[in-house]
Amino acid sequence: MQRVYLDNNATTRVDPAVVQAMLPLFTDSFGNGSSMHSFGGGVARLIRHARMSLTELLGAQQESEVIFTSGGTEANTSAIFSAIELLPDRKEIITSTVEHPAILAPLAHLEKTRGYTIHRIPVDAQGRLDIDAYRAALSDKVALVTIMWANNETGTLFPVPALATLAKEVGALFHTDAVQAVGKVELAVKSTDIDMLSLSGHKFHAPKGTGALYVRKSCRFRPLFRGGHQERDRRAGTENAPGIVGLGKAAELALEHHARDLTRIRDLRDRLEAGILQQVGAAAVVGDRERRLPNTATIAFEFIEGESILLLLDREGIAASSGSACTSGSLEPSHVLRAMGVPYTAAHGAIRFSLSRETTDADVDRVLEVVPGIVARLRSMSPYWEASAGAPRADFAPAFS
Repeated sequence: MQRVYLDNNATTRVDPAVVQAMLPLFTDSFGNGSSMHSFGGGVARLIRHARMSLTELLGAQQESEVIFTSGGTEANTSAIFSAIELLPDRKEIITSTVEHPAILAPLAHLEKTRGYTIHRIPVDAQGRLDIDAYRAALSDKVALVTIMWANNETGTLFPVPALATLAKEVGALFHTDAVQAVGKVELAVKSTDIDMLSLSGHKFHAPKGTGALYVRKSCRFRPLFRGGHQERDRRAGTENAPGIVGLGKAAELALEHHARDLTRIRDLRDRLEAGILQQVGAAAVVGDRERRLPNTATIAFEFIEGESILLLLDREGIAASSGSACTSGSLEPSHVLRAMGVPYTAAHGAIRFSLSRETTDADVDRVLEVVPGIVARLRSMSPYWEASAGAPRADFAPAFS
């Protein structure tokens, strides 16, 4: 059976070159990078090289702006709690309604336990941020703005550099969860007003459990973890040297492959979408068709359950997702699709196909071969499809295609 993996927004396969770069850190170069002897010094040099590679990928000004973490969740939490410590008299935070739970959960905690006012900026039917509402929420009471660069479910891109500039005008700190954007879009953070940026290695072919927080040189920072002098006193704990070296190698590969591969990936995604929409009725692409990640295609199929589609795809050796891997265990439609106003009959049938540089034409051909039959089979068993006489809701396709 041909196996097809199209769930790369959940996690990517670790690149073999990344594995090879990591292996010596488990055997020969096993020292503690903070130690003064040669065993530690060699590891420290490898960590610095990885930091330089990541600095280049982010387009940061200098390597000291990169703090290695255990992943995106730690980086996000570190940014949020640093900001409120630095600006304790400001009791408001701005975010969006479509953020990842790694942002929404700590903000809800601050709202409930510390009395913070959280401004959750809405999005339109294509997942685009309501800029007027964002401007209205900005004031000298806002400590932090934290808004994602790219949505993990739809791929929709937010105008983060412009949002950061507006936040700076009122003296607020600006953080972006760029977990889905790193390695897929040009960042060049040094030419922006972004104060902090989070990333996670396993989204661009590095190992799980690796990540980083970019902190602009001019931005003060309060560490979440204390107890050691690692990362210039900004993140205590012995460095995960193998993971950091793997992250650095993945950053180098992303830089090397960026222009060529992203164009090819975008073409594959567009062919996948066009083929599905041509063969399957009452289906539509969800998200901003113009400004989105080149690898992400979320398609809503009306009157059937996404979980059933995924199970039948898996039987055919095809991996996809019904949304974020962190929330896909829920039977409710994702908060992202609800925020976008996707009709309930379609939100339940939304499937995310996310590609990578390893995706091939044969992979897309296989999905196009299988999906129409699966949808037809499930709809033949759906009383809602029968009641609709095979016609989508009038407000479905025009709003979301």
